[in-house]
Amino acid sequence: MNLLTGIDDPEATCRLITERLGAHSTWFCVAEESPAAIELRRDEWDLRVSNGQIIFSYWGTAGARSWRVTAWEWTGAKLLMKVARRMGAARATLELVPRASLSETAAIVDAARRAACARLAALARAIWPGAKIGRAGFSSAPRGGPGRYARILLCSRGQRIAVTGPVARDYACETEALLSSALVWFARLGESENAPQRLWIIMPHKYAQALAEMLALLHHDLRRAIEIYEMDEDEKAIAPVPACDLNQLFADPPRLRRPSRATAMSDWAARITDLAPSAIDVVRARHGETLRYHGLAFARVRRVAGSARAWFGIEGTRRRPLDDASWPELLKLVGELAAHRTDSASNRCHAFYTAAPEAWLESLLRRDITRLDPGLILSPLHTQFRAAHGGGRSARPVDLLALRQDGRLALIELKVAEDRELVLQGADYWRRVEAYRRCGALQGARLFGDKTMADQPALVYLVAPALRFHRAFRTLARSITPEIEIYRFDINEDWRAGVRVLRRERVNC
Repeated sequence: MNLLTGIDDPEATCRLITERLGAHSTWFCVAEESPAAIELRRDEWDLRVSNGQIIFSYWGTAGARSWRVTAWEWTGAKLLMKVARRMGAARATLELVPRASLSETAAIVDAARRAACARLAALARAIWPGAKIGRAGFSSAPRGGPGRYARILLCSRGQRIAVTGPVARDYACETEALLSSALVWFARLGESENAPQRLWIIMPHKYAQALAEMLALLHHDLRRAIEIYEMDEDEKAIAPVPACDLNQLFADPPRLRRPSRATAMSDWAARITDLAPSAIDVVRARHGETLRYHGLAFARVRRVAGSARAWFGIEGTRRRPLDDASWPELLKLVGELAAHRTDSASNRCHAFYTAAPEAWLESLLRRDITRLDPGLILSPLHTQFRAAHGGGRSARPVDLLALRQDGRLALIELKVAEDRELVLQGADYWRRVEAYRRCGALQGARLFGDKTMADQPALVYLVAPALRFHRAFRTLARSITPEIEIYRFDINEDWRAGVRVLRRERVNC
């Protein structure tokens, strides 16, 4: 790097660095003290000479920062600056990367994904010697450009095989999204005269097993047509992944996290709930309570050192401790929620109206789940039931877990916007809940008190407004094994005024 100690002309060096910075309107700055990148525009940084020293100042997440530049280097891709402050007590290296134009970024992404697609095609041809590539492209992307998944057709001696796999480097891999996309594509190809006989899915090693487990949830005929291959770490070779069946998925169920025991409502929670008992719910957890206005969390009560303490404020805003002095401000917040988070709100673009719509729908059904199905018992009803431990997609909670009068479990997934992965998401929840049921963990945990669960598989209820089911819903629903009973519930578009079921049907007979 170019050291700046004792330089003869700091003004000239300052002008040179300023020219580099001025060549781009926006930079991303990464400092050692804060790994998150800070976006800096032209008016958000300053470079000047003071007392013979070059001072670089900018406004970051921690406020204004001023550094003395001790060395710098332009690598051709980014600007590096060694900096110090507080008489050298604090030192850091700043990395400033210019924000590329949209066209440059799109070109880089396109080239990288085309190279990844070519690698997948080469790996597939190695498994099927003599095959030719009939077509190689990408899945559709919402805003044009290459999609996240390869679309390759291999042909040889009248046979055709469809090949797909992720080409985006950020595949922290959504297996449900990839499998949904692959199934819709394979079904579309099946409508043509030269329909492929098989579908190969090539996955990175760490995600291949999760995809194999999801494959066990598909219809038998479809499972036989699909093969999964996993790439090695160098992405230079692939190997087949053994298929799974449903019985294997239930062989070793994870430990069940027991729900929190019911405790008496705290004085703070009772006092807040009395402000709007028909709209405010109290969600209990091990360490306290969360209060939600039609599903939108606005206050929390926690036990600290044996006493209950409360805070209030919408997520993303400043939270304030709740006491007698701040009580009027809480009343003002509840008044604003009452005005804007209601079906009769005059401004339907207000943040309080648009925030957490699925939680709003959930709060309505929690009050009377029989609006969805008269056969369901009203209580107990478990919300956000966690069917797995750890992080990632496997730890996502089931929206509602209920019991029918006939003893059968019903797991309920709610959506208020189109979601192509809804079907596979519901099926994945089913296999996790069913693993607990089959080993007796749910009955042993007395989730529903003294009520007895029937020795029958759980039901899956997929609920959304009538016009909010994805256009690929039926295609994906028919791909699920009939052993999983999946029902579609179409509700009214104006569900905020009250939930009404317009149609209910079994979708994977």
